[in-house]
Amino acid sequence: MNRKRFMMGSTVLLIVLLVLLLVKIPVLQVSFKEDSFFLKEETFELGWIHSVEKEPWFETYERKDDGLLLVWTRFKTFGAGTPSTGETIPSKDGFVHMKINQKMESLQLSVSENVQTTLYLEGRTIPLYTFAEDYETVEIKAIKLPLWQYLRGEKK
Repeated sequence: MNRKRFMMGSTVLLIVLLVLLLVKIPVLQVSFKEDSFFLKEETFELGWIHSVEKEPWFETYERKDDGLLLVWTRFKTFGAGTPSTGETIPSKDGFVHMKINQKMESLQLSVSENVQTTLYLEGRTIPLYTFAEDYETVEIKAIKLPLWQYLRGEKK
């Protein structure tokens, strides 16, 4: 009886270990300097204050496979940094809306308190400029993280 329990316990332990090692969870990794955190959301909006226009600018992204898809952008006025391609969508909210659908491997952002670079996620906000020093580079990328690392890692 003890041998049977030992074998069953060993089998369950082996299965749990294999799941922890082999199962990978798709996440967004937000990295800055020597630290990072993970986000489980499939979509997010990135917002900031344009440095020249002093108006808010927003981009909506989706996690796709091993990359990101810039789906939409919205901004107040055409000027420096305005997309030159994309379909302009009529709106009445004071913003110019553009459908972009551009694939990207990752985002490299220079964040600062002046432009208030912020992530907007399903009812919550993450002000990136509070995690990094002014003009520090922050990278956002889609990765598949082993389950054990996801369970151990820092999630926001």
